Amino acid sequence: MDTTDNRSQLERMLAGDPYIANDPELLRLNQRAMRLAERYNQISIDDEDERQRVLADLLGRLGEAVVIRPPFYCDYGFNIRIGARSFVNFGCVALDETAITIGDDVQIGPNVQLLTATHPVEPAPRRAKIEGAKPIELRDNVWLGGGVIVCPGVSIGENTVVGAGSVVTRDLPANVVVVGNPARVIRPL
Repeated sequence: MDTTDNRSQLERMLAGDPYIANDPELLRLNQRAMRLAERYNQISIDDEDERQRVLADLLGRLGEAVVIRPPFYCDYGFNIRIGARSFVNFGCVALDETAITIGDDVQIGPNVQLLTATHPVEPAPRRAKIEGAKPIELRDNVWLGGGVIVCPGVSIGENTVVGAGSVVTRDLPANVVVVGNPARVIRPL
């Protein structure tokens, strides 16, 4: 796995190519996001203006009337784009090594994990802190039940409902209900 071309590790990460996870620039950007998320998670529920300011600073795009209930955790923040009127419940973990795109009117239940990071199976590259990433997309009006895990590289079609506790390992079509581990279609909408 070549991680030494002329691109920075950040450029490699954003492109989904292998990169060195403990690169100083990536660590600095991760610490910035962790500080902002920590601040967001501590802001009083009564100070909505400040909560929205911190989210706008943390995230790549924040649509109108978005609600994210703390605690919320992410790796970088700037790779997360959330559409209008979407709702993210308590305990969301968004490992955004590359793009996480959340459409309009999306509902995300408590303790959902959106995981873009990938890791080599071989021990030596893992020991060398080599990682990769694949984007996640939740199209408009998707509903993820509590505890859902969305794996790297997954796209979920509009209006699809993912049952609580499901693990989504591959793309899902629009207008279906899915459940299980791995998640499978049980009926159309």
